[in-house]
Amino acid sequence: MIATPLVSIITPCYNGESYLERYFNSVLNQTYSNLELIFINDGSIDRTEEIALSYQNIFEQKGIRYVYLYQENAGQAAALNRGLKLFNGKYLTWPDADDEMSSDCIEKKVTFLETHPELQMVRSNGFYVNKDTGVKVRIADNEKVSKIPTDIFEDLLLVKTYGCNGCYMITRMLLLECYPDRDICESRVGQNWQLLVPAASRSLCGYIDENLYIIYEHGDSHSRKERSTMQLYQRWSEFTDVLCRALMVSKCDVKRYSRLVYWNKARQMFYIAVSVRDCKMLKRTIRDMASNGHVSLREWFLFIKCILICSVKCIH
Repeated sequence: MIATPLVSIITPCYNGESYLERYFNSVLNQTYSNLELIFINDGSIDRTEEIALSYQNIFEQKGIRYVYLYQENAGQAAALNRGLKLFNGKYLTWPDADDEMSSDCIEKKVTFLETHPELQMVRSNGFYVNKDTGVKVRIADNEKVSKIPTDIFEDLLLVKTYGCNGCYMITRMLLLECYPDRDICESRVGQNWQLLVPAASRSLCGYIDENLYIIYEHGDSHSRKERSTMQLYQRWSEFTDVLCRALMVSKCDVKRYSRLVYWNKARQMFYIAVSVRDCKMLKRTIRDMASNGHVSLREWFLFIKCILICSVKCIH
């Protein structure tokens, strides 16, 4: 018989009145019952608090320990830190309040980890849905790598694989190995990577080839909204800082992987610069790519082509 240890769910939320009931119902509908939900209201100015408090008795009647916390708006990472200080479960997951778990999401992950004690993290597939039409847009899955437990550390660093938080579950033991003080950097970006990168440096990741998490895409989401070129540059800079902080608590060759992270930052910004023919940024990023790793023939070709186009424009 598979054991049923306590699973902790930590969920930050900012202005979630339009989707919060859907999320809470997905927790209530779980086929796995030994749960605690730590919900952090990150300074919402809509009806989030009213809705969250209205579920207190419903969760308690279902046997789910429910903790509601309020904080002045400080971002998801700061909200996660509040929850990390309080969670009690053997296993931890941290889905977004605007998304949804399938009814068997937690049960299948717990079953996997209980039957694979050599692993301390597992993930499933998920799929993206347009919030307005309800149409499935695309799938977050593991199709490009092995279906067996695998090392996803470098793929996470290079953003070659998905970091959808609700697709993942890790052990309490693993979290405490990474962050014994239960405190991640309170950046406004990359909170999932702060948890996943150090975890993946210590454990292979198991895989459940099923769609157990639903991600709703909408324009006002912090992580999914459209950004200007300068905002994209800035976001990659901030995200790189977060990855470097995550490396400092990872079990790895920090110097080697820091160079890899900076190379990837330069490469990502290079392609943004190519798309808008930003010659100043192209020169900077091609230099950074060369100093931290390599530059492909295709990238040299794009660089020369864009510089020539810019030069012709300047002449005319």
